[in-house]
Amino acid sequence: MSASGNWRITLATPMVPQEMNATLQVDGEVLTGRMESPIGSEEINGTANGDKLAWTAKVTKPIPLDLTFDVKVEGDTLSGSVKLGMFGNAGLAGQRV
Repeated sequence: MSASGNWRITLATPMVPQEMNATLQVDGEVLTGRMESPIGSEEINGTANGDKLAWTAKVTKPIPLDLTFDVKVEGDTLSGSVKLGMFGNAGLAGQRV
């Protein structure tokens, strides 16, 4: 099943869970889309390889931070991790909406 579609994603960050909505589009090995959360919105540009997705994002709120996403798609669920710059990693869970 393709990862294309709308997703509700939760990051288990060290402070509090961060929730966001994402719209993903997979075309071959190219992943594009957009993430929206209460603290802002970011474009998604990454790669798709079978059930694996990878992308990076630069956020500016509450502090500037580079995020690196490593995600697995299983039907209508996402799982994986996000590197939070110098703050380590956070778990990621998502559900298709």
